[in-house]
Amino acid sequence: MTELEKKFEEMLIAVRDATIDFKPDNSQKLKLYAFYKQVKEGDNNTKKPSALKMVERAKWMAWDAIKGMSKEDAMRGYLKVFGEEYLPAGENSNSSSSTIANKLEPVENKSQRKAIDKIAVLGAGTMGAQIAAHFANARFPVVLFDLKSQQGSANAIIEDSLAKLTKLNPAPFGSKDSIKYITPANYEDNLELLADCDLIIEAIAERIDIKESLYSKISAHIKENAILASNTSGLSITKLAEVLPENLKVNFCGVHFFNPPRYMPLVELIPHADTNSEILDKLETFLVEKLGKSIIRAKDTPNFIANRLGVFSMLVTCYYTEQMNIPLEIVDELTGKKLGRAKSATYRTADLVGLDVLSHVVETMKDNLEDGWQKLYNTPNWIQSLINSGSLGQKTKKGLYIKESDGIKVLDLGTKEYRPSDKKADKEVLDILAERDWNKKLEGLRNSDNHQAQFLWATFREMFFYAAHLVGDISNFPKDMDLAIRWGFGWKQGIFEIWQLAGWHKVANWLKDDISAGKALSTNTLPNWVDTLDIGVYQNNKEFSFRDKTLISRDSLDVYKRQLFADNIVEHTSTLATQTLYENDGVKLWQIDDYSNIGILSFKSKMCAIGEDVLDGISESINYAEENLDGLVVWQEQDVFSVGANLEEFGIKFAMNGEAAIEEVIRKGHRIISKKLRYSKIPVVVAVKGFAFGGGCETILHSDAAVAAYESYIGLVEAAVGIIPGWGGSKEMAIRASQAQDHWKDFERRYKNLALAQVAKSAYEAKEMGFLRDDDIIVMNTKEILLVAIKKAQLMALAGYQPPLKQKVPVFGETGIATIKALLVNMRDGNQISEHDYKIAVNLADTMCGGQIEKDTKVSEDWLLERELINFKELAISEKTEARMKYMLETGKPLRN
Repeated sequence: MTELEKKFEEMLIAVRDATIDFKPDNSQKLKLYAFYKQVKEGDNNTKKPSALKMVERAKWMAWDAIKGMSKEDAMRGYLKVFGEEYLPAGENSNSSSSTIANKLEPVENKSQRKAIDKIAVLGAGTMGAQIAAHFANARFPVVLFDLKSQQGSANAIIEDSLAKLTKLNPAPFGSKDSIKYITPANYEDNLELLADCDLIIEAIAERIDIKESLYSKISAHIKENAILASNTSGLSITKLAEVLPENLKVNFCGVHFFNPPRYMPLVELIPHADTNSEILDKLETFLVEKLGKSIIRAKDTPNFIANRLGVFSMLVTCYYTEQMNIPLEIVDELTGKKLGRAKSATYRTADLVGLDVLSHVVETMKDNLEDGWQKLYNTPNWIQSLINSGSLGQKTKKGLYIKESDGIKVLDLGTKEYRPSDKKADKEVLDILAERDWNKKLEGLRNSDNHQAQFLWATFREMFFYAAHLVGDISNFPKDMDLAIRWGFGWKQGIFEIWQLAGWHKVANWLKDDISAGKALSTNTLPNWVDTLDIGVYQNNKEFSFRDKTLISRDSLDVYKRQLFADNIVEHTSTLATQTLYENDGVKLWQIDDYSNIGILSFKSKMCAIGEDVLDGISESINYAEENLDGLVVWQEQDVFSVGANLEEFGIKFAMNGEAAIEEVIRKGHRIISKKLRYSKIPVVVAVKGFAFGGGCETILHSDAAVAAYESYIGLVEAAVGIIPGWGGSKEMAIRASQAQDHWKDFERRYKNLALAQVAKSAYEAKEMGFLRDDDIIVMNTKEILLVAIKKAQLMALAGYQPPLKQKVPVFGETGIATIKALLVNMRDGNQISEHDYKIAVNLADTMCGGQIEKDTKVSEDWLLERELINFKELAISEKTEARMKYMLETGKPLRN
């Protein structure tokens, strides 16, 4: 074997050992093949590299080109790229047991990696249509089935359902292109379309007889090894399996998406006794990686895990709301964000879910549970009355709350009429909730004489008591119960985490005392397993297992290796070794030892706002990275990328020091973000998630590449606070427009996005709006963006990264400004925009058009930055802009003045 062949063997071992994550695309294959040709044959412009250097580069390129393929596809891909001459002696392209193909076989079980490429969703109702929409968001072809329409188009029911989706808020579709991935179909004419589907999700009415009828109709059309899953919120999967044809049972399971499916991370997987475990692994891997979901395996018990706990929490809250006569809006104030739960709290959540849906879940509990809390398993009369009148919550625009012309109103439990939602929680109780220590918080609630505090303690007592009894029943693992309530109901911490943080045995004794005193709603006693634990169900990265009656470590699927930092749990810390390289009050530059050639820059400020300390930290981090590292990734530990400039900090500075301070801040941003970051000697990759506004968006625009989570909300929103982008955002938009085939059309689109402070509602929409490049990477699972960004930075460095050249760009000058002004004058005179809106829009036009110069003049980036400074400063010193900034800081909403 030649030296080069040996090196290829080493390369293939490295490829096998790497996490084989992404499917290849043609561009990656072509790049690798072109490189191979260059190495093998040489060309006139490039010196032939050494075998070692070639192999090192090829190793990374092959990783991109071949990963994710089956064994057979990997062999074909290898042959296409490298040619048969590099096969080891004795092997050939037809050898099914080729050593090369074996080395390329993924680490995970082969059944997990076998592609799920096409999906069918049966049922175009509220959940079915939204589930289909989210698969379409992930760019999977989806066939959406429903009944054949008796009027108009055969698929009118589905078409009408899809049309309604485009009007829903929050939006099920992440971009205007998503709907193109959905094919409408009906059960009478189109069942043959099921034959191509790898995953079929049934989401029809929650009645076993209706589901059985559908299963018998579709069974002959489902291909072998396709997964059939029923999206149900509580029906028995075992009973559903009993009505299935025998050939479908082994690949059947329950799958429970939470509403709305795009935004709620939790999906519960529920097997029955005969479910093939490999299809569960395959489905979990697929949903985590390709749809970005968080998965919990649930036992086949009524309402599974999240709804069993979450709905119980709502029912016990309803019970004590009525018993203690506490107004609904006060309950929501007490049980929302101040308690570390979803902003929608209790009753707004009920309206969001749908009162009829909530009642259905309660009825399932009533019909199937005898656990000691049966007195709660009835829909409260005042909720049932609303259901009977058709007031179902958000979907009917009337429920426990209603929005009228004079404001938000809420149901009064005394009068059963709507009244203004204006009652507030007692300050004493709010002060207790502000305590960060759970021990002091719960003790304060329990010991207070205030009836609102006693209300909260009563709900906690029942939740602790109930959850303890469910361990071993709905799940052997308290951790799964905690994660389910977090992912499914928006709690920051699960019930066992809170119990443990408050003092495990202290809380247990409180429960025993209240149970003995007859205060609890159940006559059960606290389970014995509670007293067997030392500090709680979590300790030293282990968790309690009811099955094993001890603390254990659980294995997980390989897909979770892509999540370098998963959700934190009490007493669980990351096993990744990290080192801090540089730190100030605004940022931390650090590295993961396994990827020590790439620095990770994280902002420490609230909501990752960019103030002086952050700007200084970015500058120093780039200095360090250029001297010591191969690349830099900007990634935030918080759930946002950055909300932009720190308005409060800079607003004070501007007020105290006037124009000089404004100019200093803008020039500093230009120097660090528009220039130093953009033209650094090492590749800078941004890992984007959540909000990326203003200066956060400008950081993205001046990076070399972006890896964006699907749920990224990106925009240059400065116009909403009376200014224009000040750190190169408007300059960058003008440059990118100049590179388009239709310069003016692209310019106009970008200009309007900035003038109207538009925000992209997903990463794909950010590409459509120009905030992300066409070749930026979009990842469905937010927890995976850091790994992908690190790999991207490594690949760019390995390919011999060089910073971009500074350029001169043609601008529209005075012609463009005049055109835009003509449109703005009509809008102003027609009272569509205010005088100050007009002023902001004109200043933005002047910046992006390059000022009053001739059309098509080529100007430098510095020229555009200077226009940006002049126009920003003129706006920032105005009283109306000052009022907009102040209002935004006080209310979080824009002021139109």
